[in-house]
Amino acid sequence: MAHAKNHDYHILSPSIWPFLGAVAGFVMLFGAVLFFHDHGPWMLLIGLVGVLYVMFGWWADVVKESRAGDHTPVVRIGLRYGFIMFIMSEVMFFAAWFWSFFKHAIYPMGPDSPLKDAVWPPAGIETFDPWHLPLINTLILLCSGAAATWAHHALVHENNRKDMKWGLIIAIGLGVIFTAFQAYEYSHAAFGFSGNIYGANFFMATGFHGAHVVIGTIFLFVCLIRLTRGHFTPEKHIGFEAAAWYWHFVDVVWLFLFLAVYIWGG
Repeated sequence: MAHAKNHDYHILSPSIWPFLGAVAGFVMLFGAVLFFHDHGPWMLLIGLVGVLYVMFGWWADVVKESRAGDHTPVVRIGLRYGFIMFIMSEVMFFAAWFWSFFKHAIYPMGPDSPLKDAVWPPAGIETFDPWHLPLINTLILLCSGAAATWAHHALVHENNRKDMKWGLIIAIGLGVIFTAFQAYEYSHAAFGFSGNIYGANFFMATGFHGAHVVIGTIFLFVCLIRLTRGHFTPEKHIGFEAAAWYWHFVDVVWLFLFLAVYIWGG
């Protein structure tokens, strides 16, 4: 009785995941440095596999804790706050790329000195027409976000697992289509990543967003698998809630990219 739990907090058991995550992250970073200096990608790939393994194992333990009843209302509040902080860090990450794009667009560098004979986009850059594939991709991603919202409403307000399942399937399918169209667009780009500041900013901003779309699609797919295994209730669905928040964040970032990079910046 002296060790009986009389609080709503979750005291974590000792875990190897933080240590393995630190080691794998270091190996991946060191491998990236070697790769950038033409020493091959193998250490980078080994570190990446290690990071992915830690992510899978650590989050699997979090799911087990939830299923065991350790995620009390107090713990779920903490998880929500933590994920909000993560989203804010992502906002700052993309703010850096927008800052770089706007800086070079508003104050382009000329061939001899700043603002002398300077144009944006740089001379010789043929930008994408925003009203073709970029607009289609915008509509696809917005529809995917609407499908994720439908799935959330079906679970929380109706406890309708069938509609939630179809909402997730549609959201995931549209996310895959978006990624395929983005890859098609990249393959037809009239400019490259290196050699000009426009291409560097364009591919860094849209490329990292594309990576987030892939991650968000996997996030939703994991929620679909968990749904088929009987997870999630109208009261306890923090994993799916985080996935929906992340997906809507991806939506909003793309809207800013579409307006700023494709329309205004083009």
